[in-house]
Amino acid sequence: MRTPKNIFIAFIPALILSACGPARFDANPVAAPSSAVSKTLELTEEQTKAWGASDLAMDTIAGMSVDKAYAELLSERKGSTVIVGVIDSGVDIEHEDLKNVIWVNEDEIPGNGIDDDQNGYVDDIHGWNFLGNIVKENLEYVRIIRELGPEFEGKEAGNIAQDRASDYALYNKAKAAYEKDYADAAQNKMRYQGMYDQLTAAHALVTEKLGTEEYGKEDLAGLTDLTEEEQGLVERLGQMMAFGPNIPAVLNRLNGGVEYFTNRLESHFNLSTDYRAADLGDDANDWSSKYYGNNDVDGPDPKKEDARHGTHVAGIIAAERNNGIGMNGVADHAKIMVVRAVPDGDEYDKDVALAIRYCVNNGAKVLNTSFGKGFSPHPEWVWDAIRYASDNDVLIVNAAGNDGMDLDQNEVYPNDVRPGETEEIGNTFITIGASTPEFNEGLVAGFSNYGKENVDVFSPGTQIWSTTPLNTYEYLQGTSMAAPAVAGVAAVIRSYFPKLSAAQVKQILMDSGLAGPGAVILGGDPNTKNNFANISKSGHLVNLYNALIMADQMSR
Repeated sequence: MRTPKNIFIAFIPALILSACGPARFDANPVAAPSSAVSKTLELTEEQTKAWGASDLAMDTIAGMSVDKAYAELLSERKGSTVIVGVIDSGVDIEHEDLKNVIWVNEDEIPGNGIDDDQNGYVDDIHGWNFLGNIVKENLEYVRIIRELGPEFEGKEAGNIAQDRASDYALYNKAKAAYEKDYADAAQNKMRYQGMYDQLTAAHALVTEKLGTEEYGKEDLAGLTDLTEEEQGLVERLGQMMAFGPNIPAVLNRLNGGVEYFTNRLESHFNLSTDYRAADLGDDANDWSSKYYGNNDVDGPDPKKEDARHGTHVAGIIAAERNNGIGMNGVADHAKIMVVRAVPDGDEYDKDVALAIRYCVNNGAKVLNTSFGKGFSPHPEWVWDAIRYASDNDVLIVNAAGNDGMDLDQNEVYPNDVRPGETEEIGNTFITIGASTPEFNEGLVAGFSNYGKENVDVFSPGTQIWSTTPLNTYEYLQGTSMAAPAVAGVAAVIRSYFPKLSAAQVKQILMDSGLAGPGAVILGGDPNTKNNFANISKSGHLVNLYNALIMADQMSR
């Protein structure tokens, strides 16, 4: 049978395209407007829940153009699976929007108590838990004080041996930080408790007078025959209505503040309790012991509250897209490898270093590290792990932190530059600041750290809707939410352009983003401003649409 010539000719371009890969994207990059943009209408609930996926030109919302990228660039393309390591507090792996995107170690036989893949971690089906049963923890400077206090407490500098001078200085720095932060936490607890007690009394008064807990400002205005003290309580009640849909909701928020600072005082600042010794039995200063913990990656809490942060992070990256429930993660072909290493308190350098190495050794190509601290007893262990990731083509996406400060002037860990140096330890570590939906002077989140040299790029991090344990969803905010947005973008790039290296992906994330609107407020202080171009190395907002176009060009 003869093949018609016209059919044969039609196959030629198809074969050429097949041999060369998908056709190039026929699209122009999204361009930032030349001046600030203010959205004239309030965001709807639907827009608020997905604002990070919005497109600035189409929606006047400073998102990452995720929906536009899927609709216009990826609808006819197929991606490959990319493993994303989430080093965090744990993840609810049974969540309705995450259960289908959790990494499974195919080299392990579940529940047989044998290290089938011989990686040192028994039954690590979905990752590993380096914290064991630890939930609460101290801050790092508390651990330093507890360790060095017996040697240095009450000593003068002149009585310290020269070879102990650096540890003596570290002890005093840790003690000063402890005293300041402890006082702040105690004061904040008193403040929240005072507001809670006052509002409880006011609520009880008005409920009794009106005969109902459901009332508005008009009802308050109609109250008569009040004593001077009662009038003050009612006025305070009216002011507090602005902070919630009703007074019981405001009371719940205030009580949450009391509980938060109470827990901080009892655990974060606890000088007497060594949680690691009590709940894990591992020596954090002994690098030779590397195989500890268990495979319970959502942690020991039956309510999984300890996994709230990590579950939220995982959802931002890879919550199952278009399944009709919950929300859409950024990446559509990502599998989440769960590594529990971040307690309610400061993480340990040893756990972080081993967590990075675990992810790299088990196939992750993108890691998310949404944590940080101001003291690091063993930074060299973490730096070695960062270099190991770089040497093995793994991108680490790191949260800049929520202190509203310039990281060029303040040290935080983890980082990829040693103090006093400028050369990066690896070329695949990227640090992320948090942005808001507003493309104007309010673009930078008031809590977000920044820095021309030590922050690389910004992405959505305020009021982010994502997965939380037991099939729930919440708004959380922080650079902890900005980092996984970028990790999701990185996963998409590595999925659709697998030949690009981690270093190339980092450069794409930085170079392809949108320029800012000019001067922006920093640290939440209207009197402190700088040009957006001057507060990160790239001067850009991450944008998936542009990143894919650049990745396509770079991969040719």
